[in-house]
Order: sequence, then structure tokens, then C-alpha cells
Amino acid sequence: MDMKYRQIFRLTLVAVLIVNITQCVQDKPAETTSIIGPYLQNMSDNEVTICWSVKEGVTGISDGDSVVQDVSQYRHHKSIITRLEPNTTYSYDVLKDGTTRGQGTFTTFPEGIQPFHFTVLGDTRTRHDYHQRIVNRMIQEDPLFVVNTGDLVSKGNSMEDWEHFFRINDSLTRHVPYFTVLGNHEQNSENYFNFFSLPGNESYYFFSVSNALIIVLDMEGPDYSAPVYLQGENEDAFWINISKRYFEKEKEWLENILTLNDDAGYIFVFFHPTFYSIKASRVEEAELRREFLGDIFERHGVTAVLNGHDHYYHHAEHGGTHYIVTAGGGAPLYDTDAIQPETVKYQKIEHFMRIDVGLTQTTLKAIDINGKLIEEIVVNCRE
Repeated sequence: MDMKYRQIFRLTLVAVLIVNITQCVQDKPAETTSIIGPYLQNMSDNEVTICWSVKEGVTGISDGDSVVQDVSQYRHHKSIITRLEPNTTYSYDVLKDGTTRGQGTFTTFPEGIQPFHFTVLGDTRTRHDYHQRIVNRMIQEDPLFVVNTGDLVSKGNSMEDWEHFFRINDSLTRHVPYFTVLGNHEQNSENYFNFFSLPGNESYYFFSVSNALIIVLDMEGPDYSAPVYLQGENEDAFWINISKRYFEKEKEWLENILTLNDDAGYIFVFFHPTFYSIKASRVEEAELRREFLGDIFERHGVTAVLNGHDHYYHHAEHGGTHYIVTAGGGAPLYDTDAIQPETVKYQKIEHFMRIDVGLTQTTLKAIDINGKLIEEIVVNCRE
């Protein structure tokens, strides 16, 4: 098969139900059935996971006098498709009900070392009209995959928020794999892990494409609420120590993955909270993060670290590693009131990133919501 010309194949997909490992009640949902998706997950050069969710019912919540809210319930499905050809475009239909509701296409990752490009955005949790505009812009870029740097939704435990998220992304995610990072607004929720099917333990993981290593970290940890009886130093100690072992274990994992993948041409690391903040109220938190992780990124020659959390664009550089905050995906923008010595470029604007990974050089472009270039960063292949 000549991979230079992508051929389209029709796949008959068998739905694999992932709730209680049971079978779907209906083979073909009625025309009135509400579904989320389908959307693409966990792509490689020979495999992909296709996910979708079928609405099964509604829970009504009232205060005795009136209905406060109706909460939708979904049954989650996934099909893991294997034995695919690399760099090939396929079409699929997860419902096969005579409509286009379950249809989409995807292109598998390339085999070997080839140029490719992907896009990055973050903090898409609110202002849905801005989020939609960013998604529409990214579709025009035709990325191989997308990474969201976290805070996909406002409240991870809110099903309504997830319905908004998937509605906005539908035209993108049924054709392009979407990799996610846990943000604080995800609340480490069951909804997040039910909807997404990611590599590894799904909280932190890695995958590779061509000569690039992609690492996603969880810098939020399990979601807790401090007991009301804790005050002062005891409350501080609670937050410092409640997830300490979790993060120490993750740091050990990160060190190991970076060591094992030292031959990668480029290394991109993603996590939600910032490594360098230019928002005054968050500078101290970022300093503590740098103290905990130390020089691990620079020591291993990481190409770029990309974060969310602070709603603006910020590019810092230290020790040969680029630190980028890309969190202009829809959430209200923040003032930039604490510029750091490492700061190279910053702008308070809705935006996304396009990253073109080449054989000898890679270009990282920050593009605003109107399609205007904010900054272009050129980096060389790691030696």
C-alpha cells in the first residue's frame, strides 16, 4: 500500500460496553435517543479507541416545591479497533442505524519518523462561545491530534458541563484524537474517567508519535476538601501532606520515563498548573512546584513544558527548556501582573497552539482566536 495516498476503508464496529461489562440494551438506539460522541481516544499507528455514550434516563432533583435540576444518566461504550495500517484514513459507524449520528473518520499515526503537527489548548471550562470559536479555528489546522491542558469543564461532577463540552467539540473529536490533562476543575471526577479512555493509568501517562515523546502529568492529585475543624498550621499541613506520596510516586515514574526515552527527538510535557506564573496570586504556588520537581526537565533536555491554569498566553525559558502557559480556550482571562525574569513573551488573549514537529526542527506557534500569530518558537531536534 502506498502510504503517500491515504485510502478510505469502511469498518464495521462492534460496540464494547464498559459499564459493568454488560451488553447494550439496544443494538440500534431509536432516533430520539440522545448520544454523546462518537469521539476518538488513544490513537497509535495501528490502533484506536472509539467512545460514545447513550443517554439512559434522568434523575430529577427537587427541594419539595419545585424541580431544582434534572441530571442525565449515560451508559458509556467503547470499541478498540486493532490491526490498522499506519498513516491511513478510515471511516466508521458505531450505531449503523441509517443516520450519520454514529459516523466519523480518523487517520492513524504515521509509522517511523515523519513530520506531523498537532494542536494544544486549555481552560475551556466556560464562555462556551469562545471555546467554540477556538475549536473551529483548530479544525482548520487539520491536526493529527489535540491535547487539552486541563480544566475542560467548570465542574467535573456536573453532567451538564460535560454535555456542553462534547457538544462544542463534536465536529472535532469524531475525527481527531483528543488527549486530556486533569485540571483542578475536573475534580478527579468519575465522569472524567468514564468519558475518556487514555493510556497508562489515565491520570498520568505517555505516548509517542514519530520522533516525539508526549508526557501528560497529573499535578492535581486526588480531590479532597479540608475538614472545617482544621485551622492555621494544621490546615496547611493537611494540604502539604494529603497527596505527598502520590506526587512522589509520579515523580519517580516521570524520571524513569524520561530516562528510558532519552533517544526521542523532541519531548513535550503537559500538566495543568503553571511552572512559571505571571499572575501575582499564583507566583508562590509555581515556585513551590519548581522546588518539588527541581531541574528534572532541563536535566533531561525536555523541549517544552505546556501548562494551563492561568488564563493567558505566557512563554518563559530557562536552561534550554521552553515553559508555555496556553490557557486561552474560553475561561475568563487573567491580568498579567507579575512578569518573571524568565518571561520571553506574554499576552492576555484567547488562543491555541499549533506544533509542527519536523525531522531537524520543530515550530511552536501561538495563534489567537482571530487567527493572528502571537509568537513563533523554533527549536532544534534533541541530540
